[in-house]
Amino acid sequence: ETEPLTSKKDVPDCNKADDCKENGLLVRNPKSALRLVEDGNKVHPSQGDKGEAAQISNGYSGVQSSVPCNGVGELMELEERETWSKKIDFLLSVIGYAVDLGNVWRFPYICYQNGGGAFLIPYTIMAIFGGIPLFYMELALGQYHRNGCISIWRKICPIFKGIGFAICIIDLYVASYYNTIMAWAFYYLVSSFTAELPWTSCSNAWNTGNCTNYFSKDNVSWSLHSISPAEEFYTRQVLQVHRSNGLDDLGGISWQLTLCLLLIFTIVYFSIWKGVKTSGKVVWVTATFPYVILFILLVRGATLPGAWRGVLYYLKPDWQKLLATEVWVDAAAQIFFSLGPGFGVLLAYASYNKFHNNCYQDALVTSTVNCVTSFVSGFVIFTVLGYMAEMRNEDVSEVAKDTGPSLLFITYAEAIANMPASTFFAIIFFLMLLTLGLDSTFAGLEGVITGVLDEFPHVWSKRRELFVLGLTIVCFLGSLATLTFGGAYVVKLFEEYATGPAVLTVVFLEAVAVAWFYGITQFCNDVKEMLGFTPGWYWRVCWVAISPIFLLFVTCSFLSNPPELRLFDYNYPYWTTVVGYCIGTSSVICIPIYMVYRLIITPGTLKERILKSITPETATEIPFGDIRMNAV
Repeated sequence: ETEPLTSKKDVPDCNKADDCKENGLLVRNPKSALRLVEDGNKVHPSQGDKGEAAQISNGYSGVQSSVPCNGVGELMELEERETWSKKIDFLLSVIGYAVDLGNVWRFPYICYQNGGGAFLIPYTIMAIFGGIPLFYMELALGQYHRNGCISIWRKICPIFKGIGFAICIIDLYVASYYNTIMAWAFYYLVSSFTAELPWTSCSNAWNTGNCTNYFSKDNVSWSLHSISPAEEFYTRQVLQVHRSNGLDDLGGISWQLTLCLLLIFTIVYFSIWKGVKTSGKVVWVTATFPYVILFILLVRGATLPGAWRGVLYYLKPDWQKLLATEVWVDAAAQIFFSLGPGFGVLLAYASYNKFHNNCYQDALVTSTVNCVTSFVSGFVIFTVLGYMAEMRNEDVSEVAKDTGPSLLFITYAEAIANMPASTFFAIIFFLMLLTLGLDSTFAGLEGVITGVLDEFPHVWSKRRELFVLGLTIVCFLGSLATLTFGGAYVVKLFEEYATGPAVLTVVFLEAVAVAWFYGITQFCNDVKEMLGFTPGWYWRVCWVAISPIFLLFVTCSFLSNPPELRLFDYNYPYWTTVVGYCIGTSSVICIPIYMVYRLIITPGTLKERILKSITPETATEIPFGDIRMNAV
């Protein structure tokens, strides 16, 4: 059994040098770290331990002590791992990561498309039995093992280390298109600093003969070929998709969007280059500002004529929809991508927590805030859609046809343009979109940074700023295809195929590796070591069975019925689906490749190789204040 020595008086004083440090870490070897002998208090490390250098995370330098510490054991002198300045920094960072642009445009659309208020039932069920357990699992793993997404597998199940490399590649793919959407928002923000917003009239150079402004005082009839000035501003001025023939002819690069993206990456770099000490302060603005704006927009939307029509359309339940499998698939996919396990972010952020931080409480609080934000965002969007329907004298379903970014950049932007004080509301709305996206970008890149720095500490530990600079440059160059005139088509392809199925597969394998290979009992013991209590049967059942089934269900549903992509008037040809799957596979392929590589380099028979490859090989550091000693 392992006995905790929690009080300082239980820890013997050291006689020589500084072998025992209050802020140091005791390294527990999973094989045979410390042995107590009956005839005294001497501690005899195993032979392998004397010569072995423990894995040191995130650039920590460590030298094994050669002098025993009064029978306590051999200790490592380690620099203390960077931690969050305050608990609230961590919470705001996780909330800022989970609450992103998808909460504003994806949840409201999926909700009304899948039965309105009735959709909240499958959404809540999927959150309770799938999303939140996975969210909690990643926070606990990161906090206990204190490593990024690559090196953590040495302490869990080494053969699955390819998962870490797959996560890093997925994060790079996300960074290559997600920040482009923020560049669009930044373009809108700059364009909003005018007395009259440029998407309110049809008298601009980019407008066509089909432009119809039904908000004008003249009597205007809305025909089948009518296009709103907001749509023409988005498609012809910001994106310039009319200058591209599709994915096989993307056209040139938009220099305006390139400058916007360059400025965004500059902000990102100086926010995360020093680590969580700086990014933890930036999220005080980027994570809280959107809630202030959402409240202002909610109050404004509720006072608009016709707002009640939008709310009724949003929440009116269609109980028949619950019998459709697609509704449950959409609910599972929405809660999964909203909470965001599988991107290495939760592992990275939690690894900078103090060892005894209550990550169980954090998981419940942050996931609840995320879900409530999605629900409230629906009111913000649909009060405005009701207003649009009232002005057009149409049904809300006709106004709410736009999905994804178009819902924000066309429909909502047009509604704002025709409100009193439109310039003010446009500025704060697009500022909100920027801040929603920025802290998600901070998080995604931090997942890669922590993973690589923990895996290669001797190379990058003292060069974090240089590595972050190189990473942001790579992400910027990778985004160039999305900055072309046909870049919106590339963004749509990456969003649907490059990341979705890959992340689902990664998290499925992660859940299996932790619950079945590392062992649910061992994992629960780790949680008890941190929090003082063991997770109940509900969490165990979710981790072992329900959550993996949940992920398998969503993945198989997606693969069996891939979405038919269409954007504006462009139907994606079949070959683009093949390209999309190839991009998605390029990350997941790291997992079987590393498994084969691991079995090849491991000595012994095939059975011995497999056993060694699924056995934790590296010590887990435990804070000195809570020494655990394995008694024999």
